[in-house]
Amino acid sequence: MTTDDQYTDGPTGPGADQGAAAAAPASASLSYPCQACGATVEFAPGSGALRCPYCGQEQAVAEVPRQVREHSWDELAALPAKPRGTAPAGVRTYVCPGCAAHTETDDLSARCQFCATALIAEPDATERVAPEAVVPFGLDRNNAREALRKWTSSRWFAPSSLKKVSEAETFKGSYLPHWTYDAGTVSHYRGQRGQYYYVTETYTTEENGQTVTKTRQVRRTRWFAASGTVSRDFDDVLVAGTSHVAEKQLDKLTPWPLEEAKPFQPEYLAGFQTVRYDVEPEDGLVTAKERMADVITRDCKSDIGGDEQRVHSVDTQYSGLTFKLMLLPVWFLTYLYAGKSWQVMVNARTAEVIGERPYSKGKIAAAVVAALIVIAVIVLLVVRK
Repeated sequence: MTTDDQYTDGPTGPGADQGAAAAAPASASLSYPCQACGATVEFAPGSGALRCPYCGQEQAVAEVPRQVREHSWDELAALPAKPRGTAPAGVRTYVCPGCAAHTETDDLSARCQFCATALIAEPDATERVAPEAVVPFGLDRNNAREALRKWTSSRWFAPSSLKKVSEAETFKGSYLPHWTYDAGTVSHYRGQRGQYYYVTETYTTEENGQTVTKTRQVRRTRWFAASGTVSRDFDDVLVAGTSHVAEKQLDKLTPWPLEEAKPFQPEYLAGFQTVRYDVEPEDGLVTAKERMADVITRDCKSDIGGDEQRVHSVDTQYSGLTFKLMLLPVWFLTYLYAGKSWQVMVNARTAEVIGERPYSKGKIAAAVVAALIVIAVIVLLVVRK
C-alpha cells in the first residue's frame, strides 16, 4: 500500500510559516482525551472502547441512536460535485492537538509523526459521500502477529525455516473504503439448451498385430433454442473504494462480516490510518454490475436446464438501487526473511492472511521428481497390462 502523507519539519505554532496551510486547507482535528491522565486515547480492537496508551484507562464508545442505512441512487445524483481546490485532491493540513505540529495528508485519520498522537478528521465538504458504516478493528497487534505465525507455518513449498517467522518488522492498521450496492434485478435472456445423446461409432485398431473392428458409444449434443426471465435481489455487493491496493488482492480477504458493521463514528478511527475513497460511486457501480452479471448468468443457465447451456444475450433491469460507503479494517504487515522484506495483509476481523512468501527450490524440485516417478509407475503398469 502507498501513502502520500507529507509532514512539516517540526511542530509549528503561532507565527510559523503558513505556506503549507495555503497549499492545503486546514481541517479540524478531533481528539479524545483520557479521563484519567489527559493523554489522547485510541480505539482498542475487539473491546468496543477507547483506551489510553499510557495509563490503560478505558472509556466505552457511546453508541449513536441510529442504524446503518442504505442511500438511494437518486440521493447521489442530488449531491454537489466534489470540491476542487489548489491543493492535491483530498489533501488537508491537520494540527496535532498534542504538539501543534502540522500534518498534510489525504487520509481521514493518521498519526502525528512527531508525537504519534491520533489525528482524526471529521468528514466535511471535502467529501462528496461521508462514511455510513464501519466494521471496527477486531484483532489487535498480538492477534495479527499470531495470524502471521499460523500463515507462515502453513505455506506449502516454503523453506522450512519460514515456520520460525512470527514477528513483523512493521505494523500498520488501516481502514479501507468500500462501496456496497443493493438492487433488485429482472433479466430476460436468450440462449440454447444442450441435451446429450449417444451414437454408435465403428473404428479399427490393432491388437496383437491384427487389425480389428470395434464399436463404441460417442456422446453428442443436440441444441434447442431457449429463452426466459430470471430475477434476483442483490444485497451488499462489495467494491473497493480505493485504488491504493489492488482490488484482486482485497477480494482475497473476503468474506467480510458486514453484518457486524456499526454506524460510522470517528472514535473507531482513533489510532489508525483511514484512507479516503478515490474510486467514485459511479465507477464502483460499474464493477458491482459486472459482479451481478456473473451471478445472473449462472441463474440463466440454471433456468435453461439440460446438460449444457449457452447464454447469448441478457437484458437486465435494475430497481431499488442503493449504495453506502463502508470502512473495513486491515493490518498491513512486513516481515523479514533471508534479508528481504515480504508484505502481507490481514483481515482485522477474520484473521484471513494474504501476501508474499518465499518458495523453496529444493521442495519444488523434490515434488516434481516425486510426480514424475508416480507417472512413470502408472505408465509401466499400463504397458504391462
